Amino acid sequence: MQPHEEMAVRKLRMRIAPVLGSLVLAAAGCGDDAMDANVVARVADHEFTVDDVVALLADEERLPTESAIVESLTELWIDYTLLAEATQEDSTYGQLDLGALVRQRVEQEMILALRDSVIQVDTFITPEELSTLYAAESPEVELHARHIMMSFPLEATPAQRDSVRNTLEQLRSRILGGARFEDVARQFSQDPGSASDGGDLGFFSRGDMVQPFEEAVLALEPGEVSPVVETPMGLHLIRLEERRVQDLEEVAPAFRVRVQQQRTAAAESTFVAGLEDPAGLEIADGAFDVARELSRNPSTGLSRGAARRPLVSWDAGEFSAGELQEMLQFEQPTLRDRVSLATDEELEDFLLDLGRRDLLVTEARVSGLEPAPARVDSLTSEVRGQLLAATRALGLLDLEVAPGEDSDVAVQRAVLAALADNLSGATRIVPLGLVGFQLREGVPISINAAGVGQALLSVGQIRAGRSPSPIEAAPGTAAPATDTVR
Repeated sequence: MQPHEEMAVRKLRMRIAPVLGSLVLAAAGCGDDAMDANVVARVADHEFTVDDVVALLADEERLPTESAIVESLTELWIDYTLLAEATQEDSTYGQLDLGALVRQRVEQEMILALRDSVIQVDTFITPEELSTLYAAESPEVELHARHIMMSFPLEATPAQRDSVRNTLEQLRSRILGGARFEDVARQFSQDPGSASDGGDLGFFSRGDMVQPFEEAVLALEPGEVSPVVETPMGLHLIRLEERRVQDLEEVAPAFRVRVQQQRTAAAESTFVAGLEDPAGLEIADGAFDVARELSRNPSTGLSRGAARRPLVSWDAGEFSAGELQEMLQFEQPTLRDRVSLATDEELEDFLLDLGRRDLLVTEARVSGLEPAPARVDSLTSEVRGQLLAATRALGLLDLEVAPGEDSDVAVQRAVLAALADNLSGATRIVPLGLVGFQLREGVPISINAAGVGQALLSVGQIRAGRSPSPIEAAPGTAAPATDTVR
């Protein structure tokens, strides 16, 4: 990959991810303490053993010896094993109901079509007007920064989140005490795109990074290190390397696009308000508690009545607990964590946004903007193709089965190789979300608490025989309680 391509990937990693339409990790399986202590989990005839966990984690010393890490790894092993088995049986995934995934895509296209049909904005800007607008704002700047990032574990508890924060606070103290930021980033940052370069993100402009990250960088002077900053990707320490002001001539095309986007966004807000105000969106009593509970346990079984319980209602419709549960099964774990820990005010905004989205879909439907059946069929094919591409990227599509070898052995070998590549950063994690829930239906699955404990003990014993980490060895520095990372 060329340097400019690497920079694009790093920036993309820090941008806001799409909220809807992603596939997410399924919830934990049931426990089974009656299993052999050397077995961590079992799926049908497949076993995930203590030796497997040790082989995967012993050398990944940036990951702490903590149950949350082993449990998250086990959940991925379950999903990958089921995906590999399903792919061997039918690589077209004909047994999976992809209707909910396709519906998300359909509704998004309807909203975009509605926007294009009703939002008429004059986005023509003369050079003179652009110059005036640029002068009225802060001069456009390019920022050069480094960062150290640590992620939260899946389904992180408040204590686990505090542990990650405490670890970064300790790293910040070391840096302020004279340790080189670059060296600490190489050792501890979990951003695979920048860690090897000492956390270097290169130059970026406003709008390239998520808002909390951008605001933190803008508040720094060159050479300063930020407090711990939280973004949807995790927690960060940031050091500003350089700030340079750009002339309008350098940034005119990008600035023009930004002004046009701002005008379009303002027009969209006005249109949505015109739908929302007469509809009278209201949050139902107890909706916040329901939202938090479903975000913690998106696989919770809901009775028909509970699923129909309205969380947001308006004059001609409602958004129900069942709809929220389905949506959370699509979403990335970071969003579920944010919902579970959100304040009432944040949850109110979140739920109202879901109600507004339903209003827009209804308006699009009334306006005759539903896609034709042929387009729905095309979207279904796209979803199947994306799932197949993910399976291929993980190495689970075309298994190498040796002569006379049982296919189960080949599946296990491929799944362990996929997990090893995920941990090393060679491939991306592919959580399965709603697809994972479907694959688990009717399959005997068990996670063994004793096996998890034995795996932790074995990994800890191997690591204990090695030299202590720089944090542990630093004079006067207490070792972090548990630095939890994905």
